[in-house]
Amino acid sequence: MSEELENNPQNESFDPDGTRKVKPYQSSSEPIDPDGTKKVKAYKADDTQPRKAVPMQTPQPIHEEPKPEKKPSRGRSILTGILGFILLLGLGGFGGYNSAIAVRKNAEESIMTTQLSEQFSFALVDIEFGRYENARQRLEYIIQRDPNFPGAQEKLTEVLVLSNVPTPTVAPTLTATPDISGVENAYARAQELIRAQDWNGALTALDTVRKLDPGYKAASVDGMYYYALRNQGYNLITKEGNLEGGIYYLTLAERFGPLDNNAKGIRDAARTYMTGASFWDLDWEQARSYFEQVAVGWPSLWDGTMTAGQRYYTATLRLAEEVYTLGDYCYAYELYAQADTLGGIDDQSRANFDNANSICNPVSEAPAEEPTPIP
Repeated sequence: MSEELENNPQNESFDPDGTRKVKPYQSSSEPIDPDGTKKVKAYKADDTQPRKAVPMQTPQPIHEEPKPEKKPSRGRSILTGILGFILLLGLGGFGGYNSAIAVRKNAEESIMTTQLSEQFSFALVDIEFGRYENARQRLEYIIQRDPNFPGAQEKLTEVLVLSNVPTPTVAPTLTATPDISGVENAYARAQELIRAQDWNGALTALDTVRKLDPGYKAASVDGMYYYALRNQGYNLITKEGNLEGGIYYLTLAERFGPLDNNAKGIRDAARTYMTGASFWDLDWEQARSYFEQVAVGWPSLWDGTMTAGQRYYTATLRLAEEVYTLGDYCYAYELYAQADTLGGIDDQSRANFDNANSICNPVSEAPAEEPTPIP
């Protein structure tokens, strides 16, 4: 019976292609796992316990070892550092260039503002004295350089109107000309004194105008103040030798407008002259240094006693005598030579000069010639 079952073709199973045999189907008393190849425990009739599920083992993923990271080459790091350094240098140079351009532009704007303010002050004076053509040229120059300069456009319009108004011919009448009194009289008087270049008198008249009416033609009065104060200070320094008074008036003029280059130059020279005079007879080295600065640009500047050129010469000669006495013959020689060029030296100074020269520049004796041996 068993042989028949084994040989019975109905009990053989084939794979789908009908060529390969698989394990024959077994009886229901022996269950198999789903693939038909593995036996499991048979179910018993008296088994009342729940069947335990067989846990499925989850296949563990295969962990691949991480690939080692490639380190950047040393040459590449050096090249990156060099490029970064060059970039920083470029940024620094560009920033410095922009900073220099900004400084230069600010300096140019400051100089231009000073010049335009000076021209505007002069234009106001020209308007007051009827020099409309000069005022027009000044104002047009200001507007060309700075169209937004305060007050320039309004004054130019005023000048154009005044220059086109014909001078009225006054018919003689029997009525007497009314007297101009008060602030108008003081203002007219100031104009006359400025025309006559009586700067001190003009300042007195302008003070009267301000006392009577502080707001009367304020811009014009300011321009006249600047003009009179500037010229009064300049004349006190250059013509009268009153350095302190000249500095005072020029400083007052600067409150009404920036000083021109000549006025600033003479004021600076006067201050340097006074500083040098404070060292006179006390420190000839310092006195000579300060008067040398003044003598270069303003040799005729004086304080009522000596000019800057004379003081420079005297200080040089006195310093030469001092250092000669101290035994500094080479420095004394240089100072005596300079004093001789500036104004000459006396006999005693000449003797000191020659002695210092012989010490500092000794004449070297020529070596004696050895006789040529006769063969």
